Amino acid sequence: MEFTNLKGKTAVITGGSGVLCSAFAYAYAEQGMNVAVLGRTPAKLEAVRDKINSLGGNGLAVQCDVVDKDSIIAAKKAVNDAFGKVDILVNGAGGNHPRGNTTKEFFENGDIENPDIVSFFDLEKDNFSYVFDLNIIGTILPTQVFLPDMLGRKGSTVINVASMGSYHPLTKVSAYCAAKAGIANFTEWLAVHFAKSGIRANAIAPGWFQTEQNKTLLLNADGSLTERSKKVIAHTPMDRFGVPEDLAGTMLYLSDDTLSGFVTGALIPVDGGFQAYFGV
Repeated sequence: MEFTNLKGKTAVITGGSGVLCSAFAYAYAEQGMNVAVLGRTPAKLEAVRDKINSLGGNGLAVQCDVVDKDSIIAAKKAVNDAFGKVDILVNGAGGNHPRGNTTKEFFENGDIENPDIVSFFDLEKDNFSYVFDLNIIGTILPTQVFLPDMLGRKGSTVINVASMGSYHPLTKVSAYCAAKAGIANFTEWLAVHFAKSGIRANAIAPGWFQTEQNKTLLLNADGSLTERSKKVIAHTPMDRFGVPEDLAGTMLYLSDDTLSGFVTGALIPVDGGFQAYFGV
């Protein structure tokens, strides 16, 4: 589908080499946009850049650490030198840390004493801090750095990446869910704060997608579904995991102000019905 209003615009995507964010980049590329992908691993970013170019966009790979403001400022200079001012910022960098998870869904007597169990009481401050910094600080700092480009530019928008955990906490992943709830709240705050400045801010809440980060949670070593995956599918009315392309339409809609110009502060689930379904 062609979104003619996006052609020639410049988008920046943090976490741009990830499974979901690279799909965003390719969707933008097909609209003839300038797309800068930011992340920590140059080789992965360069592969995404090359595909952006092959799809009809103009790609740029920029190494960047989203929790280091100086690194983001340097990345912005590279983007501005290549493409000029930025129209769209997608804050896609984020994720979890395995040591921020509990082993079990429910606490049981004896878990504290069991060395093979990570209980709530074993979760370490540094790992919580890592998850919060990556998701919250890693969204706030790029927004601070890139948003001045958008002031006074019609159609400018910020799109954050939230989660099902933004609505309700998921078992085991307490740090991640708390951080993603913060993303939803920050998106609403940002939308209100800049509403009179012509900048919209919204968030996409992906449902259950298979990525590198959650592969061990969702798949056994032999490729079969884990017990957690079976529960996810049982609570997803569309009876499947999402694929990255499922997110592209929502992202393009939020990016195009001729379609979503009165939409700001929204958290849009793309989840096969997971959020709407209560199991009965």
